[in-house]
Amino acid sequence: MTASALKKRPAAAAAVLLAACALRAPAQSARPIVLHAARMVDVAAGKTIQPGEVLIQGDRIVEAGASVRHPAGAETIDLGDRTLLPGLIDAHVHLFLHPGAEDLQTIQESVPQRTIMATLAARDDLMAGFTAERDMGTEGAGSADTAVRDAINSGKIPGPRLRISGNAIDILGGHEDAIGYNPAQHALSNATYANNSAELIAVIRQQIKEGADFIKIYETGRDEVRGGIFFTPYQYTEDQLRAAVTEAARVGKRVAVHATGEPGTLYAARAGVASIDHASHLSAETMRLMKEKGIFAVPTFTIFEYFAGHSPTEAARAREREMFDLKTAEFKNQIAAGLSFAMGSDVGPFPHGTQAREFVLMVKYGLTPLQSLQAGTVNAARLLGWEDQIGVLKAGYLADVIAVQGDPLQDISALEHVTFVMKGGVIFRR
Repeated sequence: MTASALKKRPAAAAAVLLAACALRAPAQSARPIVLHAARMVDVAAGKTIQPGEVLIQGDRIVEAGASVRHPAGAETIDLGDRTLLPGLIDAHVHLFLHPGAEDLQTIQESVPQRTIMATLAARDDLMAGFTAERDMGTEGAGSADTAVRDAINSGKIPGPRLRISGNAIDILGGHEDAIGYNPAQHALSNATYANNSAELIAVIRQQIKEGADFIKIYETGRDEVRGGIFFTPYQYTEDQLRAAVTEAARVGKRVAVHATGEPGTLYAARAGVASIDHASHLSAETMRLMKEKGIFAVPTFTIFEYFAGHSPTEAARAREREMFDLKTAEFKNQIAAGLSFAMGSDVGPFPHGTQAREFVLMVKYGLTPLQSLQAGTVNAARLLGWEDQIGVLKAGYLADVIAVQGDPLQDISALEHVTFVMKGGVIFRR
């Protein structure tokens, strides 16, 4: 619609302006801001402070505690009977996916279309309180996540702070290679092929050139349960994974793997990856190495629960339920082994903005509310390499602050009811 047409139609002009504002990140306040609420959680110390206040100047926290200074001219925002928390962090998301068949999204939807959907997904996640995320592969959209990350960083669109991987890496005929379609159709894979160490290094170099912050590799799949026993083939040998880790480390990057079971998880732990995502079944030796090396387990319960209830056939749902039951039983062994957990939901195949369910499931299957909250704040910040910037409400840290109804240390489901979102001193939800 032309500018002259908009002038003649005020309602249309208002609608266009509203749409533009919805996609544009709001401006930062020039004045100091004091946030006040009935409670504040100190996630590092594991305690609730009453009341809670945070003083913000620009994009940083100046003070946080039961009482802070109220400088002249500061804007005070009283959030009432709420709890202040650091912004939540999801270490396993797929901004370029939405509910529906993943392989068909790659085939039926163009990369520009999927990029638009990714910007909307980023907004939904931010409004749900997730101020930082690790995008674990565009699932066939190449390095389009570079554009989304950079647009968020420059303030053009609202969204979380992002660590991105570009397209994930897979072997020919591997976990994400459109298996089941007519091979003569040359259906697009949801990942980039690399079949040996040399190809892995070449793909990693290309992805880093295109803007990747880290490398995501599919190490296991397709998963099966045979006679009550979990089985999954590995895709890369230990030496191949070590070559990938070494190449990424050469330029200060790390490797995360999709790995659900043995021996792939053991190969990944020996190679020294940063995280083992999904981590359904881990041997005692794998867990020993993960604890020794500080490798995070990212459980992703929510995606397993979702598929157990939403797979297209009853047989598929029964298969998913069986795997989910085995996974939840194994989680207790991982807790007993003292593993470090980072919150990751695998959101994308289920609706963006709903992934706080992961905190609830981590508590349901064995963690305390505090451990669950720490997995999605201080632990996830460390995994993303931002441990000195986000994850706690502390002087000098970025002002990523949310507020929820209730006290999540008493009822973790409070994290599903975010009512206030600030990222870098900018209020996105109020």
